Parts: sequence; structure tokens; C-alpha cells
Amino acid sequence: MKKLLCIVSFLAFICSPGALSAEEALADQAPEAVATAAATAEAVVETATLSSGNTAWMLTATVLVLFMTLPGLALFYGGLVRAHNLLSVLMHCFAIACLASVLWIAGLYSIAFADGCAWAGGLEHLGLKDITTASMAGDIPETVFIMFQMTFAIITPGLIVGAFVERMKFTAILLFTGLWLVLVYAPVTHWVWGGGWLMEKGTIDLAGGIVVHATAGISALLLAYFVGPREGFPKKLHVPHSPGMVMIGASMLWVGWFGFNAGSQLAANEAAGMTMLVTHISAAVASLTWMTIEWIKTGKPGLVGVVTGMVAGLATITPASGHVGPLGAILLGFLAGVVCYFMCGIVKGKLKIDDTLDVFAVHGVGGIMGTLLVAVFGTAAFGGSGVDDMLGQLTTQVIALAAVIAWSAIATVIIVFVCKFTTGLRVDAETEITGLDQAEHGETAYTLE
Repeated sequence: MKKLLCIVSFLAFICSPGALSAEEALADQAPEAVATAAATAEAVVETATLSSGNTAWMLTATVLVLFMTLPGLALFYGGLVRAHNLLSVLMHCFAIACLASVLWIAGLYSIAFADGCAWAGGLEHLGLKDITTASMAGDIPETVFIMFQMTFAIITPGLIVGAFVERMKFTAILLFTGLWLVLVYAPVTHWVWGGGWLMEKGTIDLAGGIVVHATAGISALLLAYFVGPREGFPKKLHVPHSPGMVMIGASMLWVGWFGFNAGSQLAANEAAGMTMLVTHISAAVASLTWMTIEWIKTGKPGLVGVVTGMVAGLATITPASGHVGPLGAILLGFLAGVVCYFMCGIVKGKLKIDDTLDVFAVHGVGGIMGTLLVAVFGTAAFGGSGVDDMLGQLTTQVIALAAVIAWSAIATVIIVFVCKFTTGLRVDAETEITGLDQAEHGETAYTLE
């Protein structure tokens, strides 16, 4: 690369006016001066490849996505559980963020994004080997890209937390998360985003309908099944201890999601602007739709319901946000509000699975639905762009989802049995009654003196 840059700089130099005289003068200079001139020319070319605007936006987007987990997701989930389990949920989100960060640096980034085969990246970047401040990912520093993608690896297993709150051992959570990131998240990321076989097939997934929401949703459903329901389920469902906290956390998710979706364009351009717009529209429409359905069914519009609808709209628009226009966003938001609302009842009422905070019904179903419908709403007929062959793209999306769902399910079952026979999955009955805060972490969220 350095040789190529020097050659380009040299050719540009000799083709300029007065090049001949400059060349003759250069020949008379000392070798040290020649080396300095070459280094300066190379630096100029390298600097020209870096976009400070795009870099600044990606730094901002990275902070926004991390903000989604800490504190957004932590407060959103924390407010939904009973008071004596609040700290356990906060601990889960925080510890997962730390664990995922270390694993991402150690090897997950290399598995996900290094050059390799169709199924996994190579191992040349273990421990971020050979990555320096001069390394580039397009027109932004590779270090920024690494950090941006790390925040996705943090929030994805964080979403799964909602399926097993109030009853799973902390040691099992850490073990499950570590194995799941290695066996599920990193390989699937390579398949879809890192140059793997699904990327080569033309799969559309801008910000994680497949990589984040489908994987997390399916794994959450299976994990909730194997851990088992809470005491009294489904007849006795515990109400959220702090709806206000739920709303604050959900609002942080909404703000952070702009970094999640628009940041995935990897540039501060017109595509990022449209992505941000349709993301917001879908969230707003889904929220109003959910609220309306709940209002009709129960007679009152609830705060927890309206913010849950918002999350469903965000999850649904995520894979399609780079290809749909405002009309597509409105339709996706409406469908998210309707379908995800009724799926919550189906999972708990019909399947009898205690997916406590509706991870599958909201994130899994929403992400899958958006992944499929981008083939429809991404066409010009619905104001979208980038989808010319609806049927062909839909086939590609179905294949991608089927492969990822199957692999996520198989790997999750394997990991569950590993956890079951090593750490154990579930806390004892007494701990579940008294709460995980004191029993697992020796602290309480609220101390009244």
C-alpha cells in the first residue's frame, strides 16, 4: 500500500507544470530530503482518505448505541421487574457489557470481520493484532468501526436478559453469554455483515434484524422455556414495580436507536438522514397503534404499553431502515404495533412460555417481520429504494432467516445443557421468593430507614 501511495504521488508530481525542473532539483538533494518528501506525500494521500465528518458521526453513533444498553436497556428492564430484583437486572446488563467488550477484543471481532471463509472470519486480529491508528475501515479509522460494532455485541445478549429475569443464576448468565457470543453472534455477524455467505447472496439487514433481533429473540424464547416459568405463571403475573423507570429507559432506547440504525450507514450522508427519519416514524406509529389496541381492550391507555409499542416499532424498522421511505415506515410501524402486541399473548397464553419481558414477541417477531417486509416496502412502489426484484429478494431474506434461526436454536440448546450441567440454570425456590438482589448480590435497590 505504501509503495502504491508513493507511486501515485510521484506520478502526480511529474505531471504537474515545472515537473522536469523540480525532478532535476530533487536529484541533487540529499537522500534524507528525498525520504522526507516521499513521507510527506504519503501522509497527504492518507489524510485525504480519512473523512473527519464521517468519523465524527461514527464516534457519536457509537456513544448512542452504548447508551442504549447503559443505561437505557438496564432501566427499561429494571423498571419492569419486581423491586427486589431490580439490582440483579442492572447487574446483568452491566456485567454483560463488560464481558462482551473483553471477548470482542480478544477474538470476536476477528471471527466476525476478518478475512476468512464464508462461515467465519480468520484469526489474524486476535487481540486486535496488527490494528493501529493508521488502520482504516473505509474512510473512518478501523478503531472506531471496532468500537461501533462492539456496542452491537454488547446489546444483543443484553436483550436476552428480559427472558429469564428474576430466576436465573448469575454464574449461568455469564457462562451462557460468553458461549453465545462465540457460537452464535460472531459467526452470524460474519455471515451477514463480514463478507460471509449471506452477505454474498445479497441479504438485506442494515442494522440487525437478523444479526441482533432474530438471534436474540429465538435464543430468548428457548432459554425461557428451559429455565422454566416463574412461580404462579401464567395465572399470576407480577406488575412492573416502576413504570416511570420503564419510560425513562425506553426513551433512552429511542434516542440511542438513531445511532443504531443511522450509524449503520457508516457515513454522515443523505442515506443516514433518511434512515434516521424512517426509524423515528416507525417508532411513533407503532407506539400509537399499541396504545390504541390496549385502550380498546382494557379501557385505558397504559404507559408501559405505549413505550413497549415504541420498542416494537424500532425493532421492526431496523433491518429495513436503509431501504424504505416514509410510507414503508408507517406501514411497518403499524404492523409492529398490531402483530407484536398479540404475539405477547400468544407466547404466554398459548405457548405457555414465560418470556418475562416479551423479548421474542417484541424483538424476535419484530426483527423477523422487518427482515421479510423490506423485500416489499423497499421497492419503488412503496417509496423505497434498492429492491428491484421483490420475489427474488424475499427468497433471499427467507433463506437467511431460516439459516440463522436454525443455527441460533441449535447452538442455544447446546449452550443451555452446558450451563445446566456445570453452573446450573436456576436459583433455588427460596431465592426466587426473596429476590435475587440480596441473595445473589448482597444488596438491595431501596433502603428505607
